[in-house]
Amino acid sequence: MQLYTIKTGFFKLDGGAMFGVVPKSIWNKLNPADGNNLCTWAMRCLLIEDGGKLILVDNGIGNKQDAKFLGHYHLHGEDTLDSSLARLGFHRDDITDVLLTHLHFDHCGGSIVREGDRLIPAFRNAHYWSHSRHWKWATEPNEREKASFLKENIQPIGESGQLRFVDAAEKAAGAPGTAGAPAMLRDVIMPGLSVRLAEGHTAAMMLPQVEYKGRTLVFIADLLPSAGHFPTPYVMAYDMFPLTSLVEKKAFLEEAAAGNYVLFFEHDPVIECTTPVRTDKGVRPGPGFSLSEL
Repeated sequence: MQLYTIKTGFFKLDGGAMFGVVPKSIWNKLNPADGNNLCTWAMRCLLIEDGGKLILVDNGIGNKQDAKFLGHYHLHGEDTLDSSLARLGFHRDDITDVLLTHLHFDHCGGSIVREGDRLIPAFRNAHYWSHSRHWKWATEPNEREKASFLKENIQPIGESGQLRFVDAAEKAAGAPGTAGAPAMLRDVIMPGLSVRLAEGHTAAMMLPQVEYKGRTLVFIADLLPSAGHFPTPYVMAYDMFPLTSLVEKKAFLEEAAAGNYVLFFEHDPVIECTTPVRTDKGVRPGPGFSLSEL
């Protein structure tokens, strides 16, 4: 197995929304805001190469939205999904599987592209993987979250014939929503690839987990958007069930520190990976490092 970082650029989100009840006087030291209270965040994806599989975990915002929409999020940076793949010698047609942690627009927007008046899959040779409970949640959204679930990102996947569900054969090692660390689905898509199911941010968000170079690596998605979110109360206002997020995060970080896990950040603007360590203030991030340093 070989893992690669795929960079798709940066975007901006409101700092207060990203840190919830934490005062700006504290979070602004972690990720300084601009004059509009917006902080910069990465859209960092993971590519898994194993045998005949080339699995892409998430794919950023994409570029099919209109200028007004994209203007709200201030996309910037030189990296794109295609340029990142090309640097590694790959093309989007080489992707065999797209694993979507969840269907918020900054995680799945690159799944679909415009071709004239049509919206078509960007990865024509790939299966798109979601969780059936999350798919239902996203396609029948609540009023609070529906602005994050864009029909133009989701509906074409459902109509493409390329959609698959990781839970088609039930393999959960725990009931969804129970207290503690996220439950596990083992051997999804291929042997050795598992997903943790987290319920606080949105229903059935999937956190891919693999054994890599003798370490357990977890793509942490929005359970921990950045290294600045390690303290227990630092929970996003975007989370649908913040108290569930708090419990999941605390339990998972204890497990990760005990197991010397590598956590791969999707949104931290600077730090790609870290290993949690126990301190007198609780579990905190260790030194940051790149995936290629493993």
